[in-house]
Amino acid sequence: MTLPHALLVAGPTASGKSALALALAECLRGTIVNADSMQVYRELRVLTARPTPAEEARVPHKLYGVRPAAEPGSVAWWRAEALAAMRAAHDADRLPILTGGTGLYFAALTHGLADIPDPGPQARAEARALLHDLGAPALHTRLTAVDPATAGKLQPNDGQRIARAWEVWRGTGSGLAAWQARRGEPAPWRFTAILLDPPRADLRAAIATRFAAMLAEGALDEVRALLTQHLDPALPAMRAHGVPELAAVLRNEITLAQAGRRTELVTGQYTKRQATWFRHHPLAERMHTIHARFAGLTQFSERKFDEIVAFVQPPG
Repeated sequence: MTLPHALLVAGPTASGKSALALALAECLRGTIVNADSMQVYRELRVLTARPTPAEEARVPHKLYGVRPAAEPGSVAWWRAEALAAMRAAHDADRLPILTGGTGLYFAALTHGLADIPDPGPQARAEARALLHDLGAPALHTRLTAVDPATAGKLQPNDGQRIARAWEVWRGTGSGLAAWQARRGEPAPWRFTAILLDPPRADLRAAIATRFAAMLAEGALDEVRALLTQHLDPALPAMRAHGVPELAAVLRNEITLAQAGRRTELVTGQYTKRQATWFRHHPLAERMHTIHARFAGLTQFSERKFDEIVAFVQPPG
């Protein structure tokens, strides 16, 4: 039986993957499915650079702005929703095009997701209490002592993931990395993958331009509205690039210029990790890598775009 076909458009933040996915969707009769963990939150359209309403009207878009910031998404939730959206697109004779920068989402989709038992409410409560009382770096140190394999994969300030790793270790007796090594079955699809991997200098310039554009589009008001919900600072949406920095501006702790520099710095560091992850993704050997940023067809070689289309839909 021939497996249905789906396209992955991956790359670091500000590489132009959303614009490329849109151009390909219009060319190939596609449906775009979000594969970015922050673009699922409805309150963060501007700061996560979600597609505009005009862009969403050009082709079908799925899984954008579908969760409130108060409800953290998970890899398992996203995978189930993405598979449903892909099947609906295929049934409508459209090509599913998954685009985003969250490597774990792509890995779970293409190579399966571990079936991790529920750690239980006691372990979950303990993890949240420790995160609140000790802070992320200190809890990361504790995790390193009991589960170094998992701790080594986490950033010391990533409180949500550190707490999740702690609760899994406490509740199941095995570390998260050990569970993840026991992956389930990959999705029954045939994947073609494109990686945008532009030069670092191009990314840095794009990140700076992007933050300025976000401010002009109302990013500060977006963060102001988010803060009125008084959400847990450890929630993923509260840690989206630009949210902590602009929140500090609203508290009169730093200037807008300082917030811009900090956001550009953390975003730049994140893009380095993204690029490294994608280069080592299990699909890397079969990815069509473009060492350029996609900023629209007028600034992108038509020959390169035709090359991508041919790669996605080879003759015959």
